[in-house]
Amino acid sequence: MSRIGKAPIQLPKGVKVDIQGTAVTVTGPKGKLEQEFHPEMNISLDDEVLTVTRPSDSRQHRALHGLTRALLNNMVVGVSNGFSKVLEIEGVGYRAAMEGKDLVLNVGYSHPITFNPPTDIEFAVEDRNKTVIVSGIDKQVVGEIAAQIRKTRPPEPYKGKGVRYRGEHVRRKAGKAGKV
Repeated sequence: MSRIGKAPIQLPKGVKVDIQGTAVTVTGPKGKLEQEFHPEMNISLDDEVLTVTRPSDSRQHRALHGLTRALLNNMVVGVSNGFSKVLEIEGVGYRAAMEGKDLVLNVGYSHPITFNPPTDIEFAVEDRNKTVIVSGIDKQVVGEIAAQIRKTRPPEPYKGKGVRYRGEHVRRKAGKAGKV
C-alpha cells in the first residue's frame, strides 16, 4: 500500500476545497489553484481532512494513489504558505536586477537576459544582486521558472561560475597542469 497515498491531508485555517467530480479547486489566503485528477481516484473531504482512496491494488492505481495525494498536498501548502526557490549567482560581473516586475540577468553574455514573471510568480533580488528568489503558489511553476533561470548560465566545473540553486554542490575539476 502506498505510504504517501494513505496519509490524510489536514487543511489549515482559511483553506477551502471544492470537489466537482474529477476537478478539485483549492482556495486559500495566497490564491486559488485548480487541477483535474484521474477519474478512478476517489478524493473525499471529511471534517477539514482530505483523503485519497484507490479502487484496487493494481500497479497503476498504486502509482496514481501517491501521485494524487502529493499533488493535492502541494496545492494545499501552496495556497496557505507558498513555495520559493533560491538561486545564487557566482562570477565576476555576474549580477541580477529588477526592472519593475521583470528580472534582468547579466551573466557574461553581450546582452542582458530578461524574464517576465507569469501570473502568481514573483521575483526578488537580494544579497548585493547575487541572490534571486522565485516564489509563488504553484510548486511546479516555481520549479520550472527557477530551472529556466538556471539554464541561462549553468555552473561550470572549472571556476564554478554561473547560476546555481542554493545548496547545490558543483563538482569541480582541476585545470590543466602548468609548465614547471
